[in-house]
Amino acid sequence: MSELGAMRDQWYPVGMTKQLTAQGRDTLLMGEPIRVFDEGGVPSVIDGAGRALPVIDRFGHVWTSLGQPEKDLFTIPEVDQPGRRLVDVGVCRVRCSPLRAVENFLDIAHFPFVHTDILGSEPHTEVARYEVEIRDDVDEVWATKVKFFQPQAAKSAEGGITTDYMYRVCAPTCSVLYKTCPPKPGEWDVIALFVQPLTETLCDVWPYMALYDDDAEMTDLIHFQQMIFVQDRSVLENQLPALLPLDPGREIPTRADMTSIAYRRWLKRHGFTYGAQLVAA
Repeated sequence: MSELGAMRDQWYPVGMTKQLTAQGRDTLLMGEPIRVFDEGGVPSVIDGAGRALPVIDRFGHVWTSLGQPEKDLFTIPEVDQPGRRLVDVGVCRVRCSPLRAVENFLDIAHFPFVHTDILGSEPHTEVARYEVEIRDDVDEVWATKVKFFQPQAAKSAEGGITTDYMYRVCAPTCSVLYKTCPPKPGEWDVIALFVQPLTETLCDVWPYMALYDDDAEMTDLIHFQQMIFVQDRSVLENQLPALLPLDPGREIPTRADMTSIAYRRWLKRHGFTYGAQLVAA
């Protein structure tokens, strides 16, 4: 499994904790068959040879690794704040590179064209200047001071607002979005994207949210986020090349792509290349 490189030793989501059964869920992780199951109330994972894999139960999901992670899974402190509603959105299978799925989550410019009259609309298509950095102290990619006009920023939003955003890439296949919280100014709504790489060109995406919203039904919150991601799926499954290019000469970036550029640079720095294209074809 040397072709998995540095990504072999990372943590990945492989199921929702509340859906575990003793019979288990058979799935793939980076091409390897695994089974996720409940063993006497304890989430457990074994590989195809029956070897027990490491397990973390966090954010309503079971996480595992094919290798030996050198550090704990990242944290999202906002999840522990009182009054937040924690939303397990479910899973969406996408025929794309797991790295493509994360990069698309980081892209602001597509809002008016893919999520028309919800997360964006014409003529409000300009992406204002924002800041991006690779924070060496935490080894994460952060985009801050992001602003974008949205007709409906959240299920609870009424009317269009200019939404503030922060993006955080905390693992090669995981990203967290912090955005304006309409019901509670001064706080951030949190929307995370946890991606399970099934193969280099197929992934299961597990969205997760930590929101301040006392009015919307849980089903409506889930359906709203699922609708957004289904709109993204059609775009993701038609992107070429299928693997995410890490060669900066392969695609022509714009100012709106600053986060994507930093993400690709960070992936290349660490050898996170499962699902990536290293050189221009």
